[in-house]
Amino acid sequence: MIKSQDIKKGTCIRLDGKLYFCIDFLHVKPGKGNTIMRTTLKDVVSGRVLERRFNIGEALEDVRVERRPYQYSYAEGDQYHFLNQETWDDVIIEKDLITGVDFMKEGDICEVVSDASTETILFAEMPVKTQLKITYTEPGLKGDTATNATKPATLETGVEVRVPLFINEGETIEVDTRDGSYLNRVKA
Repeated sequence: MIKSQDIKKGTCIRLDGKLYFCIDFLHVKPGKGNTIMRTTLKDVVSGRVLERRFNIGEALEDVRVERRPYQYSYAEGDQYHFLNQETWDDVIIEKDLITGVDFMKEGDICEVVSDASTETILFAEMPVKTQLKITYTEPGLKGDTATNATKPATLETGVEVRVPLFINEGETIEVDTRDGSYLNRVKA
């Protein structure tokens, strides 16, 4: 058990039978009454965000989570096979539990978060930035760089992103895995 005043960013608690990560918190001392803890919680499974208030001293059930690096091996339909970097065990994770799944290529290292008491995998996260090669894009025309115009480009994982006009086929770019936005060109 954990007291409500001990909640910090990243703390995982079990509430109403669901697991939540604290993404923001604030101690509030109103003019009258007791101090309260105002928290913003994110549901581990659905990703839904909710705001919740707790009285100071209220007991909550905390969940011990472990973050471990896993290497992506291959996919079979909506099931993705990962290799535990410490025990070399093969672990299967469903597609909807992986953030940045469209930008994952064989050999990528992902951070897998699991409930330490039940060994249940909660979710897997790709690193925020990844480098991918462009397999197809229309050639850029000389003189088209006066504006922030973009064009579609297909990456080696098959996902399509928007890139600036000066980017050509065969180049490697850095992509934000959270929203698929172009970050910069990688020099060879």
